[in-house]
Amino acid sequence: MRKASYTTFIYAALPCEAKPLVDHFKLKKDLSIKVFTVYCQDGMCLTVTGIGKNVMAAAVAYTQALFAGDAPCVLLNIGIAGHKNYVVGQLCLVDKISDVDSGKNYYPPLVFNTSCCTAPIQTVSKPVLEYDDACLCDMEASAFYETAMRFTTAELIQCLKVVSDNKTSPVGNIHPQQVSHLIAAHIPAIGMVLAELQQLAKVISTPESTLFAQWLERYRFTASERMQLKNQLCRWRVLTNNQALDVSGIPLGTGKDVLQWLEQKITQLAFGL
Repeated sequence: MRKASYTTFIYAALPCEAKPLVDHFKLKKDLSIKVFTVYCQDGMCLTVTGIGKNVMAAAVAYTQALFAGDAPCVLLNIGIAGHKNYVVGQLCLVDKISDVDSGKNYYPPLVFNTSCCTAPIQTVSKPVLEYDDACLCDMEASAFYETAMRFTTAELIQCLKVVSDNKTSPVGNIHPQQVSHLIAAHIPAIGMVLAELQQLAKVISTPESTLFAQWLERYRFTASERMQLKNQLCRWRVLTNNQALDVSGIPLGTGKDVLQWLEQKITQLAFGL
């Protein structure tokens, strides 16, 4: 078994998206991995996944199984996307992900300040030539987010997209060197987002709470439910600045009841950025 040693994971579909990040962070190719192209260094792991939802999901699951430890880790998808009106080169932090095929929607929690704009994105299975007026468009974000949710808390999962094409500069104009230049231009902003996420990961990587231990003794949780419980308690601590969670008098019969109740408590939280 490979020793788990990375706390920050970046996923890019294309080699040209990954190149400026590999150069900037001085990442080294792991020649022992053949399934995907993987670069690592100093706690960071970058994977070139290939284009499409299936390979993105497989890459996230593969590298998390291989490298992730017990502490919540940062997962960031970086790549290009199309938009009808945004200028080529615009950097966007994704605040809503819609999978066109399944109809599912995901809302990455943005609990840190950022200088770049936020925008929703639609994930499709095939390249599109017509753009939705309000959304970015790509081919991986929904698969990235849905898979990543299995391995860390939602606040540490984010997507950064650089606009590569629009109605006046269609997708057919894109070439690899241009993509690398577009990503490279935003290295400072990408670094700032990573720093925010890494700091957030430190905040929530505290020892498991007394409540976590008590609930494990009192209720039966599957391995998957235990991870969900850990992640939900991490989210509570982040969103409430370590506020105590009052569970007195709450009738909870099963571990699933605990998870549902905790999810409701988190959903009801009112917080401002």
